[in-house]
Amino acid sequence: MPRELVPLLEHAQNLFAAQDTEIALLKEQQLRRVFTRTATGTGSISNSFKLDERFRLVFVRCHFAGGSGTAAFKISVSSAGGSAYNTILQTVAIAGTNADVHQRMDSGIEPSGWTFQKGDSVKVDWINPSPGGMTWGLEVGLALAS
Repeated sequence: MPRELVPLLEHAQNLFAAQDTEIALLKEQQLRRVFTRTATGTGSISNSFKLDERFRLVFVRCHFAGGSGTAAFKISVSSAGGSAYNTILQTVAIAGTNADVHQRMDSGIEPSGWTFQKGDSVKVDWINPSPGGMTWGLEVGLALAS
């Protein structure tokens, strides 16, 4: 190999190494980014949330205002694998007036126990004990999974 090519090849290797480092940093940043999905209403909650890729559930928050009463607040998965895999993941027994929901699911450890496959949806259900009288604001945080 001609000696003048050695520095050129070393320079190219250094550029590839720098590019690999930059790509790894960008992937790490994407995994930390949380996409917040929202919904609001005065009736019962029956909302689904997902990303178009494998994802993690990071948090579920819901504020209730007006009206009176509480009801069970359920978080479940609607599986892309079919109804045989649909599962209730967590139930908050008392949610409603003076009983907001704030659940943080993500442990920050990969892979998270709250990781879902492409095509899965996280579903939130709650029956409003005071329809039309109680309003709610729901926020669900989703992040890309590794």
